[in-house]
Amino acid sequence: MTIGICAAVVAAGAVVTPQAFAGTAGSSAASAGSSSFFERLRARFNQGGNAGGGNAGGGNAGGGQNGAGCSDVELVFARGTGEPQGLGILGRPLEQALADELPNQTVDSFAVVYAAASNQRSAGPGATNMTQHIQQVAQSCPETQFVIGGYSQGATVTDIAIGIRGAGTQGEAIPAGLRDRVAAVVVFGNPLGIRRQTIARAAPEFADRAVEFCATGDPVCGGGNNFSAHLAYARNGDVQDGAAFAAGKIGG
Repeated sequence: MTIGICAAVVAAGAVVTPQAFAGTAGSSAASAGSSSFFERLRARFNQGGNAGGGNAGGGNAGGGQNGAGCSDVELVFARGTGEPQGLGILGRPLEQALADELPNQTVDSFAVVYAAASNQRSAGPGATNMTQHIQQVAQSCPETQFVIGGYSQGATVTDIAIGIRGAGTQGEAIPAGLRDRVAAVVVFGNPLGIRRQTIARAAPEFADRAVEFCATGDPVCGGGNNFSAHLAYARNGDVQDGAAFAAGKIGG
């Protein structure tokens, strides 16, 4: 995203303050998501090598070459601007909804570690964290499929991670050889829309496995003037629709 677009996002009110999400910090999903993959892997191995997945998905452990601590599906999600570290107000319910859609598979999550700063310049470092985490997990868990996504600035993190140029500050993109491990991309309130762009057009490789939700009137993704629309995704059904879309891509 250029400086001008960054300014437009902030001016449009795309700064989601922590006060807007009082009580979101300290959840079990956020805590588990923010821990490193290797810490979680070690903990599970010490518990007896349980191949069961993450924070929400009950299900049966997948077969194949995955070892202890590896889930069938991992959600890698970047929260919105100003939210405390964790999966955020959309990542947490998305993880649960995805687990509900995949009752016979294990679902784990990772909360992208980045500043989510109001100047939007933290998106690039967030993309690098997302990419490096996926590389680490993919190496240790060759059968795990990824669902990636984000909300608001977290959507920009995702855009950069899938190789969209000019989406924001510079960051590391997922290597071409790993992109087929990304089963689905789910984003909410994507600032890419300010440029009248979509993931399908800007990253055609992901066109058939990406879904973008932009509520009517959302100034961050749709050029509207109703900022409350940017805060509506947790309650308007889009999270459930995003989970259903992603679940339909798993194993495909």
